Amino acid sequence: MTFEAARYTSCMPRAHPCRPIDDVLSAVARRYRIPAIPSIPCVVAAAPMINPATELALIIEQARIATTQGHTPDPTLQDAFTDRLARLIQDAMRPMHGDFAFQAMVLRHRVPRVREYASLSAHAEQDRRAVLSSVNAIAHPGKQQRLPPGTLRDTLAQLQASAASASWSALADIARLSLSVPAFTEDSAIERGLQKLLDDPALARLQRLAVLDADDAVRQYETLWDRRGPRSGSVQAAALGKTTQQRGAAVEALAAQALQAWACKLGEAQGDPTSFRVVTSMRVPASLAANADRAKTEWDAVLLRRARKDDCWDICLVAEVKSSVDAATTDYPRLLRGLRLLTQANGTARYPFACQEGVIEVRGASLQALPTDSDCAAAAVLYCCDASTEETPRLLNAASRMQLLSAAESLAYAAHLEENAAADPALLQAVWNKLLSSPQWQPVLRQYATLHQVRELMVHVADLADAIAKDRPPGACPTLADNTR
Repeated sequence: MTFEAARYTSCMPRAHPCRPIDDVLSAVARRYRIPAIPSIPCVVAAAPMINPATELALIIEQARIATTQGHTPDPTLQDAFTDRLARLIQDAMRPMHGDFAFQAMVLRHRVPRVREYASLSAHAEQDRRAVLSSVNAIAHPGKQQRLPPGTLRDTLAQLQASAASASWSALADIARLSLSVPAFTEDSAIERGLQKLLDDPALARLQRLAVLDADDAVRQYETLWDRRGPRSGSVQAAALGKTTQQRGAAVEALAAQALQAWACKLGEAQGDPTSFRVVTSMRVPASLAANADRAKTEWDAVLLRRARKDDCWDICLVAEVKSSVDAATTDYPRLLRGLRLLTQANGTARYPFACQEGVIEVRGASLQALPTDSDCAAAAVLYCCDASTEETPRLLNAASRMQLLSAAESLAYAAHLEENAAADPALLQAVWNKLLSSPQWQPVLRQYATLHQVRELMVHVADLADAIAKDRPPGACPTLADNTR
């Protein structure tokens, strides 16, 4: 067996000499792969590379390697880190080609009115529903119809119209004036409703939000958010989401098709065309998912082998479809938790999994044998993707980049830049200290190692289909649970 094949079988508890699944896994092209230990240039040199994000990823990885070996990172790394983080912030603050989301965060950090606006906006929809509920309690169109024509009915109609048009100050004025009108005070239910409306902090917050809407800094903040892409809930966001969903469904179909072709080959080699199959959208049964704790509970495509001669199945391989490396990196912790969740199965039990093709039963022993360690996941997991290969892979993932930028010290440094004040990169030393010591920063410290693991699991769906088409399995394939028999 080649070294490359051994990498994908070293974690497998199989004893059978025929490993056609491992052979394909080792043969399929890994176009997204990056080195486990990067070739790190002298990032502390005076002449920096063009991309500070790439340099930060390498500096952080150097720090991680040092800490895992029990060493304190070289002091020059701290200076290099703060310098490159400063450059990353400077690039993000460029007016035309920077990071508009980060610029909005900096504006919020600098301007109290914008912070207040952002805070009020966070629960504005909840406040709006609360106020509309209070208005409907006394001025619902159905209640208006039961009143005789006159001042009371007309005023309630004005209340309803003001609420519907989000004219919160007008709504408050009408409610306040109405309390001085005998027609309202004579009806105790309406009087109580009006007083409740005026006393509700939700109405006051909506009024304040409306005032802040006209502030120049708030308008700049909103413009920056608009420039970063479609707003959540907007028509544009819905259209983009539909397009992404359609693309994802197409890639899932291609991945399932490739795996099904593989299942057919494996079955033919074993002399039983029905001995292998592929299912999609396989959902973890409630008996296992009760303790999910943010674990993956649905698997995009799963290659199965019939256990013995009954209708129970063993898992050979699970495949997840993602649109990008970043999407897979974000998903990876959930995937590992999902594998650990499955291994909690009772080895002598059978578990019913619902999927697109119906309900299948999987042996608990097969679930128990799934790998749960990051280094062994490649033995039974693939991420399938159709993204183009980057000429220069992005080594600092999006989540880590944003955590670095959104640190309080990074925002303070950016605020100094905006105010044309002296901005010393030494202000960013606290970020370095957090990186090395805080549990909340562990994902950032490990981000290159995680990225390497994710990219090891990623294959282009066309490369997977090609490797399967070229494969000529010589015989039957054991599964993860063979050692339990």
